[in-house]
Amino acid sequence: MSFTAEVRVNPQLLTTTEVIDPIFLFIFGVSLVMLLGVTIAMVYFVIRYNRKRCPVPESQKASNIWLEIIWTVIPSILVLAMFYYGWAGYLALRNVPEGAMEVKVTGRMWSWLFEYPNGKTSDKLYVPVGQPVKVTMTSVDVLHAFYVPAFRVKRDVVPGRETYIWFTAPKAGSYDIFCAEYCGLEHASMITTIEALLSEDYSAWYAAAAVSEKPEGEQLLAKHGCLGCHSLDGSKKAGPTFQGIWSRSVKVTTAGAERTLTSDADYLRRAILEPNADVVVGYPAIMPGYQGKLPEQELEEILEYFQSSSSAGETKHHD
Repeated sequence: MSFTAEVRVNPQLLTTTEVIDPIFLFIFGVSLVMLLGVTIAMVYFVIRYNRKRCPVPESQKASNIWLEIIWTVIPSILVLAMFYYGWAGYLALRNVPEGAMEVKVTGRMWSWLFEYPNGKTSDKLYVPVGQPVKVTMTSVDVLHAFYVPAFRVKRDVVPGRETYIWFTAPKAGSYDIFCAEYCGLEHASMITTIEALLSEDYSAWYAAAAVSEKPEGEQLLAKHGCLGCHSLDGSKKAGPTFQGIWSRSVKVTTAGAERTLTSDADYLRRAILEPNADVVVGYPAIMPGYQGKLPEQELEEILEYFQSSSSAGETKHHD
């Protein structure tokens, strides 16, 4: 059965890698043969018909109908073949196999959040080996691009619009996910992984409650994308670090004027809900506001985490 027929009859027979690689190799092979052919012919003509060797043109032919037919027909066939296989591959990538597992992904500056049918969320994409997975994507801020080199899939993630890709992980392992569309200051840090698990391991992970060794507040910061811009260890990112954030002095710009505030509960609440009200000096005003997007209970848990982590850090420092 031919490649194209196989794609049409049963897309599940192929993974996205098996769809793309033959097309790439075909186009690359044709291009390589053409490059070598043109280069060899050019070098031959330069040497054979050098002015010193042939000062006067030997041929007086004005045209050759068969030569013109050949160099018109053969390139046309090659280009049409490239289009045919490329179009068949495109259809295979857009037609999601039946029974594919569905996962939603939200892109934001500068992290990914994955949500599963049972409501579970994670910052890595967990999938079972050998099963087609449909990833439905959207963005909450700017244009991103979901790119998995190992599976040859890439698709723009557009604000206010849903796009999708599908793939099948052929074996267990960890596969990189990148953002392939420049999306701002920390674009290069927008990296996570696909964790492909054996069927029984995935079933156990999927059925398990979302239990984590990380504090609840830290989990909420990851869930809402805060750790894409703010570090927990003092390292510099697009926004101020969360390390020791509670009760420290902060120099901010308010309505064009600089002033110094204490990073207490009121300030942190305002910084989360209305980040552009007081912009920390030395950092760009790029944080989206969470007014109406962050439940009050989760906001309180984040504030409690800031206070407890800063207190724990001070205690450890004094010890």
